Amino acid sequence: MSAELSILDLFLQASLLVKSVMLILLGFSVASWAMIFQRKKALDGALVQLKQFEDKFWSGADLNKLYAEITSRPTVQGIESLFVAGFKEFARLRKSNVHAPQAIVDGTHRAMRVALSREVDSLETHLPFMATVGSISPYIGLFGTVWGIMNSFIALGAVQQATLAMVAPGIAEALVATAMGLFAAIPAVMAFNRFSHKVEKIENSYANFMEEFSAILHRQSAAEH
Repeated sequence: MSAELSILDLFLQASLLVKSVMLILLGFSVASWAMIFQRKKALDGALVQLKQFEDKFWSGADLNKLYAEITSRPTVQGIESLFVAGFKEFARLRKSNVHAPQAIVDGTHRAMRVALSREVDSLETHLPFMATVGSISPYIGLFGTVWGIMNSFIALGAVQQATLAMVAPGIAEALVATAMGLFAAIPAVMAFNRFSHKVEKIENSYANFMEEFSAILHRQSAAEH
């Protein structure tokens, strides 16, 4: 408790600019942690949905029934959106005057590619903010520290007899800014690296499914022609 009170006292005694720096870093930290929990839930959910869909898809389910089941839901996302986009475009081209199997598959592949790009953008939500917090927070904290120490030495120069007790509080309150900068940056960097790896893993799984699904539709289209 005493450590918390001393940090609070140091904050209250700091100059207006150093206080502003600390409040900015505190805001960064709170926002970053909120986004970390939100992204963890979203990416874990995407991995669970990916496994469930692949189990159902590769179990030999009828594609028409699977498409009808998915599109009956109010929202379609994740790997299901790739399947819906590809199957919808495949059915549309098959009903039109496109008789070349390769042309049908190319159109289907393009539709799934657009859906893939949209889903990856959704998975990467908030990651740029985490990267920004991780990269600039230490520098913002260092700026507050430099400013606080500079003011302490300016005040020290105005007295005839300088002692460590006179300058120590000012230096201590300035160093709190650096500590807060690191406190905001370290979790953001760790979360960004972990989530980026997860997004890459999910994207690769989506891309693999897209190629495998394209091959299935190509064989089906070739058999019809």
